[in-house]
Amino acid sequence: MSTDPTAADDWKRWHEQRVETVSAPHGPLSLTGTHWLADYPEGQLPAIPGQWAEDGDEVVLRAVAEDGLTLDGDPFGGEVRLGADSGPAASRVALGERRLMVMRREGEWAVRDFDPGSPARRAFQGIEATPYDADWSVPGRFTPYESRSTIQVENADGRARGLGLGGELAFTVEGVGHTLKVTVEDDGSLWAVFADASSRQGSYRFRFLRTPAPGADGQVSVDFNRVTLPPCAFADHFICPFPPPGNTLPFAVDAGERNLDGRSSV
Repeated sequence: MSTDPTAADDWKRWHEQRVETVSAPHGPLSLTGTHWLADYPEGQLPAIPGQWAEDGDEVVLRAVAEDGLTLDGDPFGGEVRLGADSGPAASRVALGERRLMVMRREGEWAVRDFDPGSPARRAFQGIEATPYDADWSVPGRFTPYESRSTIQVENADGRARGLGLGGELAFTVEGVGHTLKVTVEDDGSLWAVFADASSRQGSYRFRFLRTPAPGADGQVSVDFNRVTLPPCAFADHFICPFPPPGNTLPFAVDAGERNLDGRSSV
């Protein structure tokens, strides 16, 4: 193991912040349901009051004051048209401490229920992560595709959805070259969904790798120390994409987040 004291301290702070983020009152551990409106044509969602219906580019919510819902922090009764929320913290509708987040995926609308009192949040013991090792931070090169493409991959809920891919990230580990297909985010950073030889054998079944935006020459740092668990490792109601074909590395990535403390690899 190779260590850099400054980098190791930075990693420790990053890890502590990750634990705080996922265990926050409305963090990933608090998600108790993702309810697709198309599955509830009558508009009544499980354990959520009011009547919810999709109407083109909006969701229509009808409720009475007795339902106990709030809208933008105020008691709500009547009808309101809602767009997609950027996250639970930005959700307009709440029920007590629960945040009811409106979301849209590939034209389909859903309501997510974030409950600070969720069993997963109460049972959380921490994130199992490998201490920083400088050998797992390697140089990489990004090569964009001539045009971005979308492929269908299975998601954690058993459905196939589109995953946008913008190029390939090349790097070398122990003298052997490897590549991962990556998504290019709006800010230019890269995101890869990958599995490796440790998946289900000491690590979660797949993980996420993120890098900064590459330089003009495609050069970018690839730091496996900051590999993260996908949201579906924290709650079963996320719809994380599985790795696309070709994104299973033949070696064990013994770095970054590995699993939840107290939980076996799944």
